Parts: sequence; structure tokens; C-alpha cells
Amino acid sequence: MLRSPYSPAAILLVLLMAVGSVVMWIGVPLGLIYLAAQLSDSSRPSVGPYLLVLIGLPVGMALVGKCLGWLDRVHSRLTNRQSERHRPGWLRSMRAERTSSRRGGILDKVMIVSVAIALVAFAVWFFGFAGSSLPTA
Repeated sequence: MLRSPYSPAAILLVLLMAVGSVVMWIGVPLGLIYLAAQLSDSSRPSVGPYLLVLIGLPVGMALVGKCLGWLDRVHSRLTNRQSERHRPGWLRSMRAERTSSRRGGILDKVMIVSVAIALVAFAVWFFGFAGSSLPTA
């Protein structure tokens, strides 16, 4: 059954992907920093909190990324926009046709928009509110 990409279920999935992208870029790092700060009992912590952040960051982002990929696949099935299985370039023949018929899912667009918004927000903060760290003479 073909559903509109503007159906309530499809829109809910896109909103969940948008929230998931914010959790990936902001929630996971801040959550790990908060957890590491709670584990530390002094201003000179041992290596444990640092390892927690160093190892937890890629693991947490990978888990959130897997969830986002699953939401994208559910959205593709819901809107009947499944593409055929994409064969990577290194597995294709050198004589194979170079054009790809693969279309990206909505997750590609959600992630691009979230990164663009994050870059704009960072630029506004950096140039507008951060102030100078250079000593004044």
C-alpha cells in the first residue's frame, strides 16, 4: 500500500529522525560529559572518566546511528520508496555502468539539515557571543 510521505505516520518518523540527530550530535556528548563529571570526585580525575568519554562517544553515536537507520528503513517501507539493494563500487565490474539509480532516504536530508543548523548555530555563538580569548593590552 502506497502512503503519502505527508501522512501522520511518515511525518512522525521524520520528526523522530530529527530528534535522533539532535540526540546524536548534542545529547550523547553532553550525556557522557555529565556522567563522567558525576563519576569524578575531584578536579583532577583519574583516567576512568576520560576513557568513558573516549570510548562511549563513538559507541553511543553508533547506537543512535543504528536507530536512525532503522527509522529510515521503516519510513521507506511505509511510503513504499524502497530502493533495490545497492552494490558498492568496489564490488562492481570495471565495465559496469557507472551511473547509480540509488536514491538516498529521508535520513540523508534530515542529517544534512541538522548539520547545517548546527554549523549556523556555532557560527552565531562563536562570532556573536563567545567573546575574545586573546589578552587585552
